[in-house]
Amino acid sequence: MREAQSLAAMAGLPTLEARMLLTHVTGFTRTQLITRDGEHLTPAQHDAFSTLLARRLAGEPMAYLIGEREFFGRTFRVTPDVLIPRPDTEVAVEAALARLAQVPGPRILDLGTGSGVLAVTLARERPDAEVWATDISPGALMVAQDNARALAAGPIHFLVSDWYRALPPALRFDLIVSNPPYIAAGDPHLDEGDLRFEPIDALTDHEDGLSDLAAIVTGAVSRLARGGWLLMEHGYDQGAATRALLANAGFEAIFTARDLGDNERCSGGQWPG
Repeated sequence: MREAQSLAAMAGLPTLEARMLLTHVTGFTRTQLITRDGEHLTPAQHDAFSTLLARRLAGEPMAYLIGEREFFGRTFRVTPDVLIPRPDTEVAVEAALARLAQVPGPRILDLGTGSGVLAVTLARERPDAEVWATDISPGALMVAQDNARALAAGPIHFLVSDWYRALPPALRFDLIVSNPPYIAAGDPHLDEGDLRFEPIDALTDHEDGLSDLAAIVTGAVSRLARGGWLLMEHGYDQGAATRALLANAGFEAIFTARDLGDNERCSGGQWPG
């Protein structure tokens, strides 16, 4: 164990990441890694660790290497089919729960669910809710369904759908929430850091970064119950544009919530009906 950590240190990998990889390869807890530090990896474990180390040094995200990431206090499975859950997205959960606090048995829709962090978290936090989740990617929906089962989220209706298209026409929702692609095509951030490895269609609308937000707002008008809420995550510099989309569509009580870095991150409004 000590030899593997030394190898990682010489390669420049932070100690915490090396321990995460070792935990993944051996199945040991962090405490066991310390108490069994003098033990040697098996040949298979050594090969697996060396492979993961090389991939990490090439920039591949830790979440994809170990296959999981924490969100809202729960561990979610992630694969390259889905975005890596980020703490900033938790503001959308908090905003949703606040606006549903006085709504009994709410019906919730998560558009572009990805790994399912929003749908599953809301289903767990509000077990009385009826939750629907759509995604255009069958691979992403498989990950979301796995997370729903693993986290005992109860029945969630998963649909392969381009936004609202595959939903039953008569359905109306008390809350629609989404973390859509909102990075503009050609944004240099797409070629940096973890974003290089994440699914491009979940990151960018291949246009100005606002087209999917606009489509969600337009579609929500006929999908929300009277007094229902639409909440959308967006880029740090898209708050004003998103509020304008909501206002122009007739939404009221429009607001923007800030993320952990004090950036505008999630905007929403209430549909008067």
